[in-house]
Amino acid sequence: MSLFQKNDVVLFQGDSVTDCGRNRDEAFSMGTGYAMMASALYSAQYPDHNITFINKGIGGDRVVDLQSRWKVDALDLQPNWVSILIGINDCWRKYDQDDETSTEEYYNGYKQLLQQTKNELNAGIILCEPFLLPVPEDRKQWRVDLDPKIQAVRELAREFNTIYVPLDGIFAQASTQATPAYWLPDGVHPTSAGHALISQSWLKAVKA
Repeated sequence: MSLFQKNDVVLFQGDSVTDCGRNRDEAFSMGTGYAMMASALYSAQYPDHNITFINKGIGGDRVVDLQSRWKVDALDLQPNWVSILIGINDCWRKYDQDDETSTEEYYNGYKQLLQQTKNELNAGIILCEPFLLPVPEDRKQWRVDLDPKIQAVRELAREFNTIYVPLDGIFAQASTQATPAYWLPDGVHPTSAGHALISQSWLKAVKA
């Protein structure tokens, strides 16, 4: 039985993995990634639910970017459910631009988003943990920065009693069945198969 109710509005938020080429000029463009796949599969399975899916992911975003646009791109949309996948850029910018986001900054900023969402919308929340595979080899060193941030998301999931999608573990498991590059060619951005894996995991989490 799905967690969603008839006529619910479900918002996807995050970075490029969520964005995935959506048309910013079209209000209901879902892009070509997991948000599109999950919403399409859900709509096919529950045609009578009349769920409205919205994708507001923006490539390159970090938690601080979500904070700056949260009112317009989340609260003002009045969603019943908010699904968030954010964190890999909070890690990546340390390594490619020497622009570090500490785990504490990440946690506090993320917590503020969730508190606002609960206070102003009382919406259900779905947290997707950021993920990484060792492609190419230098991605391995990113673990020092990313792993504490993944733990922070898990803590927030407990604090706010959210639905949780353990994507880092799911991709780690999947990479025992096919090479890491099969799922994430650069260790970060999914292939179509990678997006399908996220979609399946997300739908399972919402009991669809």
